[in-house]
Amino acid sequence: MSDEVLGTIILIALPASGKSEVRAYLDALDPATRETEMHIAPQVVAIDDFEYVWNMRSVDEALVKGGKPRIFFQSSEKPFNDPRDWGTLIHLVNEDWWSLRTHRTFDVNNSAKILLRRLDAARLRVGAPPALSALDPSLRLDVELGIYEQASRKLNQRNTRAEEGLDGKTLIIEFARGGPRGATFPLPAPLGYAHALQLLDPLILKTAVVLYVWVAPEESRRRNEERADPNNPGSTLRHSVPLDVMLGDYGCDDVEYLIGESDKPNTIRVEKNGGVFYLPTARFDNRSDKTSFVRRPRETWTDDEIAVLHEDLKSAFETLHTVQSAQ
Repeated sequence: MSDEVLGTIILIALPASGKSEVRAYLDALDPATRETEMHIAPQVVAIDDFEYVWNMRSVDEALVKGGKPRIFFQSSEKPFNDPRDWGTLIHLVNEDWWSLRTHRTFDVNNSAKILLRRLDAARLRVGAPPALSALDPSLRLDVELGIYEQASRKLNQRNTRAEEGLDGKTLIIEFARGGPRGATFPLPAPLGYAHALQLLDPLILKTAVVLYVWVAPEESRRRNEERADPNNPGSTLRHSVPLDVMLGDYGCDDVEYLIGESDKPNTIRVEKNGGVFYLPTARFDNRSDKTSFVRRPRETWTDDEIAVLHEDLKSAFETLHTVQSAQ
């Protein structure tokens, strides 16, 4: 792949800050424009850990339907039972990346079983109990049936992407992290971006850059309510994060702190396995909303809306390319 193109972009922000809208806008660009003006390959593939949050909530709902307590969340409107599951999500992202890298595919007929095994294995890696394997076999079967359609759809998509691989593509890895409202820094593990980035595979860290969509926590909460569509709760563009989660897990984030602590400008420093990685980092300032229009039908986008978003994204990606090229 050309040195002019970014290979891996870690796209991060508080919920409803505009991450998914940025992705949707980039997808809407002509591939040649995306490459020459944004340093992004004509073909893009994305990994979003929100899909696994949705899987976890679906497992919990199947358990509740069977008269059993939830495993992952305190309730449908509350945070994780075990905060270590923030790390579980990153290990699942790493697995998805390895599947893309190695073209590994799986039997879709066993999609629910595979998903439950993966959830348990990823939990083990962060020191959390593999609770799904301990379920009564009949209850486990009920859970598998409850998530089968969702798991099959995801695995089909994952297999297709794995068959195509990463050659000649830009990979976007998307996730959101934070800490309680009013927290002081550094945020303690397993909260925040410092912990999440440290768990990423070192081969990802070796070449990745970070695009941070900057929105204040209060504005993130407002937009989270604004975008909510109760008829489409699993949508990346229309889902809503519960208020208790917004306040307890996304009341602040540590990106500004991490940039300030790095000994190289425009980077986030990540220490892992005795090594140090400097991730080129740019902030796309979306405090004054430049992205929500992307949720509307394409034919309603105005030239002025497009121009503002396009130029600011172009500037952010140019910064990332410049910093990475200088390393």
